[in-house]
Amino acid sequence: MKTKIILFWVIVAIALAGIFVIYKKPTSLGLDLVGGSRLVLEAVPSSDVTKITPDVMDSLQYAIENRVNALGVGETIVQKVGDKRLMVEIPNITDTKKAKEFLGETAQLEFKEPGAITSDGMQEWISTGLTGKDLKKAAVSTSSTGEWIVSLEFNAEGAKKFADLTRRLVGKPMAIFFNGKLSSSPRINEEIIGGHAQISGGGEGGFEYTEVKDMVDLLNAGALPVGAKIIEENSVGPSLGADSIQKSKFAGIIGISLVMLFMICYYRVPGVIASIALCIYSIITFAIFKLIPVTLTLAGIAGFILSVGMAVDANILIFERTKEELKTGRSLFTAINSGFDRAFTSIFDSNMSTIITCLILYLLGTGTVKGFALTLAIGVLVSMFSAITITKNLMHLVFGTGELKHPALFGLKKSDINKSYTAVETKKEKAKFGVLN
Repeated sequence: MKTKIILFWVIVAIALAGIFVIYKKPTSLGLDLVGGSRLVLEAVPSSDVTKITPDVMDSLQYAIENRVNALGVGETIVQKVGDKRLMVEIPNITDTKKAKEFLGETAQLEFKEPGAITSDGMQEWISTGLTGKDLKKAAVSTSSTGEWIVSLEFNAEGAKKFADLTRRLVGKPMAIFFNGKLSSSPRINEEIIGGHAQISGGGEGGFEYTEVKDMVDLLNAGALPVGAKIIEENSVGPSLGADSIQKSKFAGIIGISLVMLFMICYYRVPGVIASIALCIYSIITFAIFKLIPVTLTLAGIAGFILSVGMAVDANILIFERTKEELKTGRSLFTAINSGFDRAFTSIFDSNMSTIITCLILYLLGTGTVKGFALTLAIGVLVSMFSAITITKNLMHLVFGTGELKHPALFGLKKSDINKSYTAVETKKEKAKFGVLN
């Protein structure tokens, strides 16, 4: 019982943390509910890519989607318009300038060595051939003094180039340029092997976190396969708007309330427990949506409401199994445990089928379909935790380990309860096979 009490307080702590997250973090809504920005890009041929083919456009579309996702934006729509244009719709983005930078800009990272001093006393820098193409990944980090820096990790070829460069520049400065701007020029004291470097600087006090994050996102997004210029830019109003949000909230409240009412009327005390677990489930799920963050469209909200039904379905399976065990005359504690154990395989199989479907929809679908699949999958996963852990814990705490003195608490009559056979003594080896003396 002590373990169950500890688990109860853990569940309470999780619920309180969920309420805190819901209260503090804003809800990210989709383009259909809050509007956003619409940009039209046109692919521009280059010396490397002289003709814009469907394959080139597929690569450009993939790269643009990755870049927009680096903004932390969900439910973006990137689709082809004609032979060489892409339309990008970004929800809830007011700073279109920032979005445009990520869409069209190529992160140009260059390492240069010192050249001659110009007539006006300025240092000339010469390209070394080590660029962002030799980069494996970039990450946000901090220096020993607590300043924000960009940590770089080169690929195998880049690591060799970097080691050769630092060996050649021992005792000299090496310049790091980001998008044509000198970021820092550290003095090389010894050869650096291992393929790791860092970008620091940013003026007095070092970089701001947002600067470092933007640099990392651009570097990790990589270069676009071809140039892309923005030929049209405008804001988009919500296609459904605040009215749909209010109707969705109303529908969700009515739906959950009716489900709770049914559970309480049909299953009595276990129905009350299931309703409490359903409230905790809703809090945890919505908090996860905000932490990820999941951008909620109307389809996403529908997925969340549908997952509530999945959560109740698991409780119904468990309670029906428990009632069957009570009817055979099992003790209350044994009946509850047996009900959960016997229902688990059915719950697991049905939920896994749903999750597999959600995975297929998310991988093959776009835009609204992905939002529906993601919210439904998260809801189903949390519902398993809610039904198996929260409901079971509350059932044990409320009913304890005693006998069922009042069958009406489970919606049963005394005549429904049979007398079970009680084994006074048996060998454990035989009991495992259901053989009683």
